[in-house]
Amino acid sequence: MSESKEESGCGCHGDTDRAAVDPAYRRALWIVVILNVGFGLVELVGGFLSGSQALKADSLDFLGDGSITFVGLLALAWAESTRAKVALTQGIFLALLGAWVLGMAAWRAMNAVSPEAELMGGIGIAALAVNVTAALVLARFREGGDAQARAIWLFSRNDAINNVAVIIAAGLVYWLNSAWPDLVVAAVIAAIFLHSAWEIIRHARAELKEHALRI
Repeated sequence: MSESKEESGCGCHGDTDRAAVDPAYRRALWIVVILNVGFGLVELVGGFLSGSQALKADSLDFLGDGSITFVGLLALAWAESTRAKVALTQGIFLALLGAWVLGMAAWRAMNAVSPEAELMGGIGIAALAVNVTAALVLARFREGGDAQARAIWLFSRNDAINNVAVIIAAGLVYWLNSAWPDLVVAAVIAAIFLHSAWEIIRHARAELKEHALRI
């Protein structure tokens, strides 16, 4: 993206201008990328194993955070138009993933089967720990109280809310022996994710239009 701060509703974050000149900050972002993408894949597998749609939806948040920041780091030397095109492609891909999870939640609502609450809750707790770790990795770079620092903690807070929602849903699934808490949380997280993907697409299209006008 042309903006130096990769601040989208997806929860991804990384000041690309700062990353270009600060090796320590760049290393911190790489750690966050590895944490997000790595655990996102683990949580996605866990979602299939446990039968939890909420875990699948939450895994998209991890994968979205990690993939956007990853491309942002790779694209430090790319032209603005190239970065915008990549962002547009990512936004479309993430929107398709979000729509798939939302569709799966709707399908499961017609064939409601309770997920494995213990596995679901355990992975939810692990997800919360990963988000806290990522926030701690970036904490030393939030001095100054600028917009980027606020964005990091805002996104970390939103991610943690998703994780807590999954944990609560797991408890309700266990208590009620019902799939509905899992499906409701999955639908909410997927809807938020779709909104985030749309924001990425909207900003990328605006940047491409602005670039075309300058040519």
